[in-house]
Amino acid sequence: MANVLPPLTKLKKVALDLLFPQWCIGCGREGDYICGSCRQTLSVISPPVCPRCGRPQSRGMLCPECADSQAEIDGIRAPFFFDGVIRQAIHQLKYRNLRALAIPLAELLHDYLIENPISGGVLVPVPLHRRRYRERGYNQSVLLARELGRLSSLPVAENSLVRRSYAPPQARSASISERRDNVANAFACRDERLQGKEVILVDDVSTSGATLNTCAGVLKSAGAEAVWGLVLAMEL
Repeated sequence: MANVLPPLTKLKKVALDLLFPQWCIGCGREGDYICGSCRQTLSVISPPVCPRCGRPQSRGMLCPECADSQAEIDGIRAPFFFDGVIRQAIHQLKYRNLRALAIPLAELLHDYLIENPISGGVLVPVPLHRRRYRERGYNQSVLLARELGRLSSLPVAENSLVRRSYAPPQARSASISERRDNVANAFACRDERLQGKEVILVDDVSTSGATLNTCAGVLKSAGAEAVWGLVLAMEL
């Protein structure tokens, strides 16, 4: 990826790198948060995939689960499986306050979009409940969406989609039905900014797709024309 940072920004980056050197979260090598060698080890989701949920499917047709269910979301896409270095990186971003990781992770999302375009004119981060936001101090999906918006020149609509009910993290739920129950009626759209828009929902991980699907239903009820989900990793 071409380096197009303005000179002053480059100088600031060099100064910060000298004061706070970056260490690869995978192997500990100094230089980048995810070094070139560790990038080669990332578990890539390769086509064919289910057109809706984005999970590997040998013939690129709807998987049995998607074929037997109704969905609001037009499709979910992810460049990686949720394991290895990507899992470590998301954990560091999400729970260890390493917010700078949003930059290289958004670059990975941008690289994926270049090779696998998704129809969308605006990025919408999946929101956190205000209680979770107070606990963490930030929303990792917002950080990813902002950086991806900068790279792709797509606008980011923050605070249009909101989470109005608190639920435990999806990964702690025992079944798909429980995950769906966790997010039923959990979200709302507070304005009309997304009416007639093609939306790309941005999140870190998709476990069952329940959160993205629920968000898509809310956005379409508020007038969104199409809604796709884009996440860094998919948990199988």
